[in-house]
Amino acid sequence: MRFSRIGVIVLLSLTVLIGANCSYYSRVMARKNLVDGSKAYKDRKFPEAESLFRAAVARDPNGTYVEGKTAQLFLARTLHSEFIGDRGKKEFATAAITEYQKALALNPNDQSSYKAIASLYENLQMTDQWLDWVTKRSQNTGIPPEQRAEALTSLAAKKNTCANDISDTEATKKQVTKDGKSTYQFVKPAKPEDFTTLEKCVQEGMALIDQAVALETDQVKNAKNLDVKGIKEDSDLQKNLDFLKVFESARSYKASLLYQAMRVAEMDGKTADRDRLKTEADAARKNFLEVSDVVKALQKEIDERTAAKEAKEKGDKANANAATNK
Repeated sequence: MRFSRIGVIVLLSLTVLIGANCSYYSRVMARKNLVDGSKAYKDRKFPEAESLFRAAVARDPNGTYVEGKTAQLFLARTLHSEFIGDRGKKEFATAAITEYQKALALNPNDQSSYKAIASLYENLQMTDQWLDWVTKRSQNTGIPPEQRAEALTSLAAKKNTCANDISDTEATKKQVTKDGKSTYQFVKPAKPEDFTTLEKCVQEGMALIDQAVALETDQVKNAKNLDVKGIKEDSDLQKNLDFLKVFESARSYKASLLYQAMRVAEMDGKTADRDRLKTEADAARKNFLEVSDVVKALQKEIDERTAAKEAKEKGDKANANAATNK
């Protein structure tokens, strides 16, 4: 965001000359606060930046204009940065959460604010608040499907961790030799309540990840046909990457949870279910790799284009310097 000091002065002069109304004047001053606040933020003068962004927010508290919405988000990010700078000052984290929530109210599709709040809840070890926050996001049908899928995958990931913490231990994962090959055999944990917890985590995790995968669009299902090189705009490359990464993660946890279910079946002596679940898990992993390959191709293309631009800029600068020195 760029708005020069000279530009601010010019706009202020025009305001006086043409008798513009107060709202226009407030927008001009809010832009000045944003410019000065952004510079202070860049210079890591966070208290100064916070004060300037608060001033900009005060000029448009309802986010009627882009200046007010931008200032609200920048204020939240500044408070967040102040917390990161000193994690002992938790008051900055809670204040950031409040300001991010205001930013999200102004723009419900602002995924960055949602994720920042979730991250802060985790940093503060506010587990119940994190769960409530992410669950509500996953149930919000008013946001894009990929945003719901991301929240559902986050919830499923917690269940996968819960299951793995029980199934992947020396007490439950035994190395054995079968048909002349070394493999693993899964046995029930010593405590019955641990096996009950394992079953519950897998069941709940599968229910969540199935909801996430069900939100896949044709863009995801047909991802393997995407002509990465044929995408002309760099911004479109990034959009495709960001979108597909959500479902890459969902497919990954789908496979992982199926493998966890396979372990549960083996522990319970259900051989037929174990074999069926392994087949399903292997297929799910193949589906994950299908999208993952496209994600890698998109990232590679982005990196190559960035490198090419940097090389060109370096070459242009060298040529300009050579011409100047002649």
